[in-house]
Amino acid sequence: METVETRVPSPVLLPPAGGSRFLDKVKSMLPAGGNLDLCLTCGLCSAGCPATGSENMDPRKFLRMAALGMDQEVCSTPWVWQCTMCQRCSYACPMQINIPQLIYLARQSWPREKRPKGIRGSCDVALGTPTNSAMGVKPEDFVEVVEEVLAEVKETQPGFADLTAPVNKQGATYFLNQNSREPATEPDEMVPLWKILHTVGADWTYSDVGWAAENYCMFLADDASWENVVRNKVAAVEALGCKYWLNTE
Repeated sequence: METVETRVPSPVLLPPAGGSRFLDKVKSMLPAGGNLDLCLTCGLCSAGCPATGSENMDPRKFLRMAALGMDQEVCSTPWVWQCTMCQRCSYACPMQINIPQLIYLARQSWPREKRPKGIRGSCDVALGTPTNSAMGVKPEDFVEVVEEVLAEVKETQPGFADLTAPVNKQGATYFLNQNSREPATEPDEMVPLWKILHTVGADWTYSDVGWAAENYCMFLADDASWENVVRNKVAAVEALGCKYWLNTE
């Protein structure tokens, strides 16, 4: 007679009550302690998450681990770096639990040098240039690319001989940021937005500094560097006296 071996899963050991540093931090920072106890385990957060299933994790599982005080699992899973912070989970949650904020706090628990190299490197490059470009595009290079692309469009595309792409225009109504991938590798991708602004008669400008729209320091969960980048962009807006700041990210 053939016997069937039955495997019993290892039990999950929960920490003692009140022994979670992560949960204590969450409760001190978020309104109503983050509302973690309101979770219905309905799964709506996981259903719309593009990272569900990766690293054997999903938003519902992550939330329950956090609520149960499983600090080691919550603060060590690489899944937190696959979250895009799109906030679909929060929008879907009937109890309005801020899961992305939990993930952000979990990221902060990692030593900076152990956070993903690509995100960390992009943040550091942005900090090292006045443009805040994660690709290291310098002010003079950005201006040169804009001028070259604009000249080509005006010369070759009918109906856009008077197209403009101003840089450092004082007193413009709108200050425009641009993802630095475009001037660095795909400069023609800047043109459609120029045409839209031109067609509606918008008064706008770039700056040669602080124009990069992306901010990898935010995704790195490095608050000080995130603030540094944002303040540099704000200074660029204020220096030109613009009324509105348009960030394309």
